[in-house]
Amino acid sequence: MSLLKRIEQGQGGSQSGGQPPNNNKGGEGSRLSSLQSRRVNAPITSPQAGSYFDLKTRVQNKLLSELDPSMDITRTEEVRRTIQDLFEQILAEENIVLSRPERARLFEQIAAEILGFGPLQPLLEDDTITEVMVNGPKNVYIERKGKLHRVPVTFENNDHVMRIIDRIVAPLGRRIDESSPYVDARLPDGSRVNAVIPPISLVGPTLTIRKFSKNPITVEQLVQFGSITHEAVQFLKACVEARLNILISGGTGSGKTTLLNVLSGFIPGDERIITIENAAELQLRQEHVVTLESRPPNIEGRGEITIRDLVINSLRMRPERIIVGECRGGETLDMLQAMNTGHDGSMTTAHANSPRDALSRVETMCLMAGMELPVRAIREQSASAIDLIAHQERMRDGTRKVTHITEISGMEGDVITMTDIFVFDQTGVEAGKIVGRLRPTGLRPKFMDKIEAAGINLPPSIFGIGERRRY
Repeated sequence: MSLLKRIEQGQGGSQSGGQPPNNNKGGEGSRLSSLQSRRVNAPITSPQAGSYFDLKTRVQNKLLSELDPSMDITRTEEVRRTIQDLFEQILAEENIVLSRPERARLFEQIAAEILGFGPLQPLLEDDTITEVMVNGPKNVYIERKGKLHRVPVTFENNDHVMRIIDRIVAPLGRRIDESSPYVDARLPDGSRVNAVIPPISLVGPTLTIRKFSKNPITVEQLVQFGSITHEAVQFLKACVEARLNILISGGTGSGKTTLLNVLSGFIPGDERIITIENAAELQLRQEHVVTLESRPPNIEGRGEITIRDLVINSLRMRPERIIVGECRGGETLDMLQAMNTGHDGSMTTAHANSPRDALSRVETMCLMAGMELPVRAIREQSASAIDLIAHQERMRDGTRKVTHITEISGMEGDVITMTDIFVFDQTGVEAGKIVGRLRPTGLRPKFMDKIEAAGINLPPSIFGIGERRRY
């Protein structure tokens, strides 16, 4: 993307209250001409003559007027050096005296406005922050170690927040305006973004960013964090390699996608994998991966591509594994059908409070497909398709733990039977931290013959058989 387009996207967006950029070239040119004129003629004042925000805006406008519009903004280091040189030149020409910390702070904020996401840039670069929440221009919160904290970060006004939102969604071909006041998107690093603007939001434009690690979380890290045990990992790895169908359930922010990412890493590299998501965020390391992403309707209400459409289409793409980022509607029925028609080893996630609730949600979502199937038929499909449920929770202390690994063992009458293979056993609370361990129940799953048929031999000790259980 050229610097000229980035400037228009970031600065011009506020002129229309967050409306999508005008595609009329004449209008766009005249608007940029007017904007540049204001920048060139804007006087630079000293810090004593105006507020910090006023100084920042004036230096930023002067800097933008001096930059070459044809510069390729994707070459970040080169552009940053150019901005640094012009920044120092402008301060010298205008006799603006700043201390070294003030000068560094001003430059970083201006560079973030041009190259990044404004006041959010430092938060996005902080690896200890897992979520960023903007509730209007003056209220910004973060999640760190599972706990929410308010941070002293503010935007200038609602238009400033709108400029950042437009900068996020525009490169993805998505839009946000009064006729479509909410949008799902993603950052270049895969972080998930949701934005809601007035009139739906009464506190101003809101932005929620679920950050993803620059380096995907590994199995070893999950074990180190206490989210899961080595024995459970070894069991889940065997299940993935033996091509069992796995449903990952849990509440919002419980770590379902992270666990799905880890489990998908166990898929052999010689299999064809199709991933289907609303906003592409899975980070698979295998070579043979096809990533599909749903698409919202355009401004005319046409062109929508749903998760269900993609699941149906994926069946024609010779998939060996189908991974759906999240089932939340009628696509659940098609996912069950795929699992029952030769696409073994498929995986997906669903919101639920327990493994039993997960099956109830699967039933409800299948009914949303509008097929008017009897409940028993749906339950039979679920019991046949899903082999295993891995349930994850965010605990009261903010930690995320796998609390159940449960086998779907069949039907008894109209009820789906389930067997817990691993269950989290909480033993107490120390210094505000939950103490416990994911322990085997001593029961072997009925699908062990499938695991053994794949040439995988798990020691009985994994299931707590043949040795004293550790407490």
